[in-house]
Amino acid sequence: MRYKLTYLLLAIAFHATGQYQTRFEKSGGKQTPTYDEGIAFYRQLAKNFPQVQMREKGLTDSGRPLHLVLYSKNKVFDIAKLKSQGKAILFINNAIHPGESDGVDASMMLLRDILVNPAKFPELDNVVVAIIPFYNIGGALNRNSTTRTNQNGPEEYGFRGNARNYDLNRDFIKSDTRNARSFAAIFHELDPDLFADTHVSNGADYQYVITLDYAQKDKLGGPLGEFNHTVFLPYMYKHLKEAGFEATPYVNAWEQTPDKGFVQFPDWPRYSTGYAALFHTIGVMTETHMLKPYDQRVKSTYAYLLGNIRFLASHRKTLLKLRAETKEAVKKQEKFAISWQVDKSKQSMISFKGFEPDSIPSGVSGLPRLHYDRSKPFTKSIPFYDTYIPLVEVQRPQAYIIPQGWHNIADLMRLNGVQMKAFEKDTALLVETYYVEDLETPRQPFEGHYWHTAVTLRTEKQKLTFRKGDWYVPVNQWTNRYIVETLEPRAVDSFFKWNFFDTILQAKEHYSGYVFEDLAAELLQKSPELKARLDEKRKSDPSFAQNGRAQLDFIYQNSPHAEKEYMRYPIFRVMR
Repeated sequence: MRYKLTYLLLAIAFHATGQYQTRFEKSGGKQTPTYDEGIAFYRQLAKNFPQVQMREKGLTDSGRPLHLVLYSKNKVFDIAKLKSQGKAILFINNAIHPGESDGVDASMMLLRDILVNPAKFPELDNVVVAIIPFYNIGGALNRNSTTRTNQNGPEEYGFRGNARNYDLNRDFIKSDTRNARSFAAIFHELDPDLFADTHVSNGADYQYVITLDYAQKDKLGGPLGEFNHTVFLPYMYKHLKEAGFEATPYVNAWEQTPDKGFVQFPDWPRYSTGYAALFHTIGVMTETHMLKPYDQRVKSTYAYLLGNIRFLASHRKTLLKLRAETKEAVKKQEKFAISWQVDKSKQSMISFKGFEPDSIPSGVSGLPRLHYDRSKPFTKSIPFYDTYIPLVEVQRPQAYIIPQGWHNIADLMRLNGVQMKAFEKDTALLVETYYVEDLETPRQPFEGHYWHTAVTLRTEKQKLTFRKGDWYVPVNQWTNRYIVETLEPRAVDSFFKWNFFDTILQAKEHYSGYVFEDLAAELLQKSPELKARLDEKRKSDPSFAQNGRAQLDFIYQNSPHAEKEYMRYPIFRVMR
């Protein structure tokens, strides 16, 4: 398929010569630079053009620093000052999966074209561009030509896992890696208005070179979610089509072929766009199609990033105003959804360009296998399920209390811009306390963790004394979504789900049965209420009535001797 690129800038980009020609261009669109080549390219631009600054912004697991490249037309690089001048910020993240290198090449050429042909980019008078050239440096250094088994180019590329074999696009909320922590510091310094994370898709076959995986409108919420859905995305789809790259939503159809319709990918906070949404930033993962030629994939990514710049130039004031209003509104928001489910009763009908799926005999097993027939392209109206509804909601507390022993949680709060204050003296407060009554945990890990799901809680009101130095986290901040969605145990990507509090799930003290027998009998004599509860449980549960050890445990757990910390969630809610 040939594409007529209607933007002159796109034509300029792929015919550059001289010292700023990229490896992609020199190879005829077949190769991508090594990590060292890419960093050297940006260093040269920063040396030769005063509109560019390149900074080292914290370590990664590879031992090498994360770089941030800033383009500012007025040569001001102080982010606070740029924001005071009303500039909008586009933040581009590349090579989170280094085998998906399309954005690496597109970003290099886009910045080069901006610098070499500044008159062609009047939109940048009020737009600042921030680029991470390589986010997963460890993966970029692990270069090969075999691990992207299904991908059509480039000839060599990096590896998906980082230096510790983490998938960094599952690490934003939990921040196990140095990469994620350095990224968070950059993200909050920039507080970007648009965020683009460049990827390559796998899965189904279809006609599109590029698809968009974007912030879910209901989760982003309110006027900002509506703006994303009705203004930003239509603009970008129109822009891409005019550039010769008609696009569709990211195809999330793992259990069936996309001609039957599919569900919008859920951008949970573990992913980059879901993380950005917690802080009221519109985010999109560009997903070029693995089977399309590499040069076309890079060009479509270039077109998308250019479209972001043009959108910010034309809608800057509206977006900045909406983000500011959203930040104020969330400070007073009463309820927060912490878990979501797709609403299959609602759907959008989209025009989809695919290939007819059929079944042919496998050349390996002889059994039927899926096959997309490229000789049979189609355009169909299909259902796209892009409405999500809250599954679990919680009432906003006045504050959360984080005991100082959980310093790892306090560190993440600070890293993500949450304001906290330490108690200046021991303080007694009435709080809501959660007890974990049940949960499910898989046998196999996911990204270094054994997720807790199906969490059942019991809530008690207790007056507890907190120590000098414990952290009081008021829930009246523009970061409220991050606070609630990390600290509520049932949230889809809570710190509890990611095993940050697993030490409370194991008792540290216990008893010797033959010794406790006498004490248990004494406790029953002193507490008719406890004896009545024991008798009731014996009547209702025959197996319990025949299990002496279980009855001892019942008495122990309901006695002053039971551990207060066992199964007690160690973050407390101060109610208004």
